[in-house]
Formats: sequence, C-alpha cells, structure tokens
Amino acid sequence: MQTYFILAVQAGLAAALAWLAARGLLGKEDPTFAPAAAVGVIASAIGNHARRAVELVSGVGLGVLVGDLLIGATGTGAWQTGVIVFVAIAIAAAVRGTGALMVQAGGTGVLVATVSPTNPDLELPRTLNALIGGAIGLLVVLIIVPLNPMRTLRRVADPALGTFAAYMTTAAQALACRDACAADELLDEMRAAEPELDRLDEVVIAADEVARHSPLRWRRRRALAAYSQGVEHMERAFRNSRTLVRRLGTAVREKEPVPFELPAAIELYGEAIRMLHREYLTTKEPVGARERVLAAVREAGKACRQDIGFCGTIVVSQLRTIANDLLRATGVPRNEARRMVRRAAAGYG
Repeated sequence: MQTYFILAVQAGLAAALAWLAARGLLGKEDPTFAPAAAVGVIASAIGNHARRAVELVSGVGLGVLVGDLLIGATGTGAWQTGVIVFVAIAIAAAVRGTGALMVQAGGTGVLVATVSPTNPDLELPRTLNALIGGAIGLLVVLIIVPLNPMRTLRRVADPALGTFAAYMTTAAQALACRDACAADELLDEMRAAEPELDRLDEVVIAADEVARHSPLRWRRRRALAAYSQGVEHMERAFRNSRTLVRRLGTAVREKEPVPFELPAAIELYGEAIRMLHREYLTTKEPVGARERVLAAVREAGKACRQDIGFCGTIVVSQLRTIANDLLRATGVPRNEARRMVRRAAAGYG
C-alpha cells in the first residue's frame, strides 16, 4: 500500500511539473500531452524505467503525428479515428515495436482524434509536449521522489524466497514421513507459485535501475547487484526443485529405501535459501549460504553411498544440480561451483 501511495505522489507531482514546464517552454494554452506522458512514465515504475519511458514517449509522439496528419487530410469522425489507430499501430508494428509502444501509439491517436483540437499547426508542439512530459516523469521517479529500491524488493523477495525455502522444508518432511500425497500437493503448489519468482526478476531489474540512476539510492547498488546476479540462478534452482519433488514422490510410492540423510539434505537447502536472502540484504559475502549448500551435498552423498533406489538416485543427482544453481547465486563462478559440488559429494568439500 505504501508503494502505491508513493506512486500516486510521483504521478501527481510529475503531472503538475510537466504541465508547468510545457506551458513555460512552449507557451501553449493546452499542454495536454506533457502531463499524460509524465503520468505514463510513472505508471512504468514497476518495470524498466528507461526502456519503458522511451517506448511511451515514442508511442505518444507517433500517435500525435499520425493523428494530426490524418485529421488535417480527412477531418474527424468515427472512420477517421479507426484509420488513425490502424496506421499508428501498423507503423509501430512495422518498426518491431513492443506491445507498450503499439498501445501508446493507438491510445494517443484516439486522444488526438476525439479530444484534442484540430489544428495542423500543433504537430510539433504536441510532440515536444510528450518529450517534456517523459523527461519530467523520469526526473521525478529517479531524482526527486525515487522509490526505496530495497523496500520495494523486499516486498516481493521476502514472500517469494521464503516460500521457496518453505517448500524445501515441506519436501523434506514429505520424504521423511513417506507421504506421497503431501509431495503431490507440494508439486501443485510449486507450479502455481512460479509467477512469484518471475515477478522477483522484474522487480530486481526495476530496483537496480533506480539504484544506478538515482543519486539518493546509490548506496543500495551493492546489495541490488548481488540480487541482479543471483536471481537467474535462483529461478533455475526453483525449477529444478520441482523435478526433485516429483521424483521423491515417486520414490515414496515405489517404497524405495530412504536414508535419513536424504531429507536432511533437502532441509539444508531450505536453510541455504533463507540465509542467502539474509546475506543479500546485508550485503555480506554469502559464506553461510555456501556452507549450507555444501553441507546438503555431503548429506546427499552419504545417502547415495547407502541402499537407495532408482528414484532416490535421481533425487540425489537433482540435489547436486540445485546445489550448483545456488552456489552460482552466491557469486561462485561456474567451473568453481562444479568443482565444489564434486568434492562435497565425494566427502572432501
């Protein structure tokens, strides 16, 4: 709720400043498109500001130009509005624009055709209005009233990574209790929760951009850099953990032997995820998370050296894959991560 309140403040401030700036610089009575573009940039605050701002301002400019040129040639009306929207979106598609560019171009074309006064001398001022509004919007979100990137990130990362860790704990319990139904239910929950991890990637990109471009948030760059580098590997670990849960459910149904070290290893992965999240936030070197990952590999290695079934062997293999993902998320290079996993699996790491 606090984030949305700040976005509302940003939007109101940006609209007012854009109106004043366009009025002062261009001297026009109706600087409609400057506040509209400024608010559009604020609306992109949950994503990549710079990229979306360019898309938005380009879309506004394209819609204005197409609308004014066609209105000057054909006048206004229902079919003229349809033609303006068609041409604006077609041009956006022809230059391989994104969906945001197409929507903005079409929406602005409608605005020009139905609301804005018909005057062929306003093409350039309207386009300049859009550019001024876009610049003011960026100024507000990055310089004047920037969001706190760490607070925004935590609102998504806390539940996403907390849920991931909890899933590992539940998986360990299902295996230890030989509860195949619990494993099946967990797998369904994990499939449904994947958008949470995807959302985390989006928020990390947005927060990192604010930290890099906003002088007031530069001190957060180190913590966000760790998240930026690690989130891809965390997402991969989550996807691989679904395969792990599916296999352990099969192992239980097939009544395969389950050494106690195997659920202990899975529980250690949950602990590693929780610790990695804490170490990210405190900008500490994630030594604790690495230690727990390697401890999990060692426990899985002990289980593999005992009486274990086919599916149990696949569970161990999957645990090592996840270990590699989590070590990469802590900043360990690829080849070093593999070496560490091999040594730990053999009982040396």
